[in-house]
Amino acid sequence: MGFNRAVLRATVDAVPRALLPIRLLTARLLPAALLSAVPLPAASPAGTAAAPTPTPTPTPAPLTMPDMPLHDPWIVADGARRTYWLFTRNERRMTGDGRLGIMAYTSRDLAHWTRPRVVFALPAPGTPGATWAKDGAWAPEVHRWRGRWYLFATFHDEGARLPDAGARRPYRRATILAVADRPGGPFVPVRGGAPVAPADRMTLDGTLWVEKGRPWMVYAREWLQVADGAVEAVPLDDALAAAGPPVHLFRASDAPWVDGKPQPAGDTAYVTDGPELFRTRAGTLLMLWSSYDRDGYVQALARSRTGRVEGPWEQLPPLLRGDSGHGMIFRRFDGRPMLVVHRPFKNARGHLYEVRDLGDRIVLSRQATELDRDARPVAPEPDGAGQEAGREAGRGARGG
Repeated sequence: MGFNRAVLRATVDAVPRALLPIRLLTARLLPAALLSAVPLPAASPAGTAAAPTPTPTPTPAPLTMPDMPLHDPWIVADGARRTYWLFTRNERRMTGDGRLGIMAYTSRDLAHWTRPRVVFALPAPGTPGATWAKDGAWAPEVHRWRGRWYLFATFHDEGARLPDAGARRPYRRATILAVADRPGGPFVPVRGGAPVAPADRMTLDGTLWVEKGRPWMVYAREWLQVADGAVEAVPLDDALAAAGPPVHLFRASDAPWVDGKPQPAGDTAYVTDGPELFRTRAGTLLMLWSSYDRDGYVQALARSRTGRVEGPWEQLPPLLRGDSGHGMIFRRFDGRPMLVVHRPFKNARGHLYEVRDLGDRIVLSRQATELDRDARPVAPEPDGAGQEAGREAGRGARGG
């Protein structure tokens, strides 16, 4: 008996990226285990046809965030059109388009959103413009550079093997670029979809950062290749192509709260996800990034001691827990900074928080439930400076 590869792919993809060894094991269990775990459709009585599967009725616009599946959210506040664009991986059930790519919702007020449409579709294998990539469409970001809009998104091909790393079997995963004249696309691949970071590195979640006029791409180095995931930066030229070797910024294990996962090879895996940079009103350079503690996904924060992307970087207390992360900061049309994250990791939705810029760091003041309609809000972590002051006071009371 044959097996349904689409069901297998969906089964594997349902496992979080933090547990990718389980995903890889699941992918190898193939027909027997798959057929025993996935219920088969009931047979129709003799002489009758199976009832057609009903097509879900799309939720009519305007949508609110609980209606909107999204992972790795990215918001562009387009002042010229007074429109917010919210980018995420394309979902057929939302767009009616099954192509691998990126979709975007739009809103005027952050509370009511249009149904999404595809703004970038990866050219299919064998078609003009086809790239090396076969899957992914993770972590889309759209940035303005030199008068055009550039889409950064992560794709992979599990069949394109990279050199073994000990017992690990990494494969091609990388951020590619596409370009358009408007934030809503259509975007077309740049340089044939070639990876921006060195192609022998398994990387993801690239973001654009411009420092003193010089562009950089900051990205996560995949734990599947290096065990202790890292954040790196590669300098770019004006065409947003690599213009020098990558610079190591920090490792996931540098954060004291990160929970590592023991691996069959005998080492421990630590995850880095979603780096995103922000400069405060006082000129401090901060980085949002995500990993896992013992309870789930965490929205983390780091600070450059020099104010430069090269660092060195120090880890600050996390901003948000509750299985929340992969956040980015944007400014509302009134200038107020906001954080958008996804939560939970599986079947994620978008959540919005007000941000306070304290000069040397940021904190989250409250969740904007009037905008994201979250029925189960998660409170921000306490102010990190307050936590440190409390610890120092406690040490003094105990005599050190």
